[in-house]
Amino acid sequence: MAMLPLLVCSRLECFHQILSSVKLAIAEYLSRDLPYQLSSDDVFITSGCTQAIDVSVAMLARPGANILLPRPGFPIYELSAAFRGVEVRHYDLLPEKGWEVDLDAVEALADQNTVALVIINPGNPCGNVYSYHHLEKIAETAKRVGTIVISDEVYGHLAFGAKPFVPMGVFGSVVPVLTLGSLSKRWIVPGWRLGWFVTNDPSGTFREPKVVERIKKYFDLLGGPPTFIQAAVPQIIANTEEIFFNKTIDNLRHTADICCTEIKDIPCIVCPYRPEGSMAMMVKLNLSLLEDISDDIDFCFKLAKEESVIILPGTAVGLKDWLRITFAADPCALGEGMKRIKSFCQRHARKL
Repeated sequence: MAMLPLLVCSRLECFHQILSSVKLAIAEYLSRDLPYQLSSDDVFITSGCTQAIDVSVAMLARPGANILLPRPGFPIYELSAAFRGVEVRHYDLLPEKGWEVDLDAVEALADQNTVALVIINPGNPCGNVYSYHHLEKIAETAKRVGTIVISDEVYGHLAFGAKPFVPMGVFGSVVPVLTLGSLSKRWIVPGWRLGWFVTNDPSGTFREPKVVERIKKYFDLLGGPPTFIQAAVPQIIANTEEIFFNKTIDNLRHTADICCTEIKDIPCIVCPYRPEGSMAMMVKLNLSLLEDISDDIDFCFKLAKEESVIILPGTAVGLKDWLRITFAADPCALGEGMKRIKSFCQRHARKL
């Protein structure tokens, strides 16, 4: 029995050593793309990016608070905000401008109770990638309205178009940024549930009201990813060869091209913007060309029943009568799925 306290101490020390090493590895990994160096104290480990989202909303929640979310966007933000009693205010993404943020809407929506502006880059569900110039404008707008930016970069570096991925943390000296990310997408390990919550704050804004100390205390209450997965992260980051990432990018570019090519032959579906990143795209449904289809939800239900193809109705991400198509799939299966969608649309085409 005398050995028990020593055994417990040894396990705790081992856990803290692993946690320190993974935080340092992530800090060094993210710092590669920044004009300043992150430290391990800036990094907090989460059970996937979903927990990072919930923590970011929970930390900012207060009576009367509101948060600015993109439309279309990722529904977990709305759920977390509702659970924490934070009012959601939506700003639109503009398809005619490559799904850029409507900055005029952001300025109109923000007030003294706005706790954060959320962006998702590369975009889910739109497949967009923001340019350096547009991210700079977002930072300047957030500074002007007096709020921070939560940058969801779970699809970070999954960019295959003309614009390279630029992390929002590049503008951390303009406005404080909370960067949310995950191992799951770039390394294709979604079941591992290892994410991060990072404070990009080279000017030290968060240090003044002891925000970081409160974040640390909050994370002490949370469960994190399994320790053995955490222990693997430094080696995964250090030893993954560039050829692995390049292959993923080439595959996504190829499957995105399959979707865009097939959609050209489906009159009732229009793609306003060719995806340049992430794993999904938004397309517009023209109901006037269809019979017996009332809206996007009806379209998706009947498509699943008749063709065994499942896509997400745009209503689920904030855009009625749009569709979200995921192209992170085997090319042959994706091509077959797109052909079934075409057959479905032809069968339900309005007779002239």
